[in-house]
Amino acid sequence: MAFQCQKDSFMKEFVTTVISCNTAELKVDTNGKKKTIKGYNVILKDTVLFPEGGGQPDDRGSINDIPVLRVTRQGPDAIHFVEAPLEPGSEARLMVDWERRFDHMQQHTGQHLITALADLKFGFRTTSWELGRLRSSIELDTPSVTTQQIEVLEKDVNEKIQDHVAVNVRLLSVDDPEVEKVRSRGLPDDHAGPVRIIDIEGIDTNMCCGTHLPNLSYLQAIKILSAEKGKKNKTNLIFLAGNRVLKYVERSCALEKSLTSLLKCGPEEHVEAVDRLQKSVKLLQKGNLNLLRDLAVLVAQNFKNNPHRHKIFTLHRKDGDNEFMNIIANEIGAEETVIFLSVGDEKGAGMFLLAGPEEMIDRLWPRVAEILDGKGAGKRGRYQGKANKMSKRTEVEALLREQVTSSCAEEE
Repeated sequence: MAFQCQKDSFMKEFVTTVISCNTAELKVDTNGKKKTIKGYNVILKDTVLFPEGGGQPDDRGSINDIPVLRVTRQGPDAIHFVEAPLEPGSEARLMVDWERRFDHMQQHTGQHLITALADLKFGFRTTSWELGRLRSSIELDTPSVTTQQIEVLEKDVNEKIQDHVAVNVRLLSVDDPEVEKVRSRGLPDDHAGPVRIIDIEGIDTNMCCGTHLPNLSYLQAIKILSAEKGKKNKTNLIFLAGNRVLKYVERSCALEKSLTSLLKCGPEEHVEAVDRLQKSVKLLQKGNLNLLRDLAVLVAQNFKNNPHRHKIFTLHRKDGDNEFMNIIANEIGAEETVIFLSVGDEKGAGMFLLAGPEEMIDRLWPRVAEILDGKGAGKRGRYQGKANKMSKRTEVEALLREQVTSSCAEEE
């Protein structure tokens, strides 16, 4: 059957009847965290909320002011997930999240237009597409798309939008011979009822279950952002349609304004200004690295020149690196001195080096790694690794002093 949302994609409110309501669970991903929501699966006599299909995500909205969190299709039925029960046989007043619906229609109809013209102009067949949250992509069965081809395709699709071309919906029986003539990737296994055809007059005829605009003029504009290498020798065409183009321009203008303020130059000079800054940063980083190396040598020499030096040397430096630690360890030498060095966040994660008499260090390494919640590798009295708990350094230092004191006592 065709749902009311497919018969009239511009209908925002609808009254129908609750057929059934059963307990259910919904798994959702919120900011990267997965959780399960307990609620109810509701089937209605008809619905104005589109269930996902044809590459188009499902609608959002409400039933009797209860938010609908998911709409899926099972055979001829649309399943609405809500968190409160609805009485079978009762009236259900549906409201559509219109901003989401209209956005989805702009992207979906835009995809049909791009797909049709890419095929007509260049013979690039669409194998799949994805309606993303911020931008959408069309997978084309071609290893590459040139910049010139993108420019031609973008110009042509926007001319069709300006031509005010009508988009019509037709329903055909499954055994109608015309079904075989339309562009399609096949019907789903559980399809029931007539076949829905979307006609962009004079341009394309395509089998589709999604909601669409009645005229290309509602698309406003289409911007093809890029062509990216896809899987299996295919190309992904990234695009925006309708209000997403306006939002993209708005974000770009805001970014341009911020860069103008930060770089103290006009938009046409931004790239050159950033290039100069990157080169300056590289020179500063190189100079800083050389100073860090010199500092490592001086630190080691200062320790070696101290006639009253201890048999243990420890040091932490936030802005150091592995090379800094290795220079110090090499300069001091680990034959007679226990060396414990670390770099990074004093209370968080970082890197460390442990060196000294082979027998002692080989024995202490596992314990040191455990205290610092770290992992690493090494041999013959020298180990390096990464740690998650640099705040435990004092415990390691205490352990090393205890072992050195004990070793000195045994020698005496």
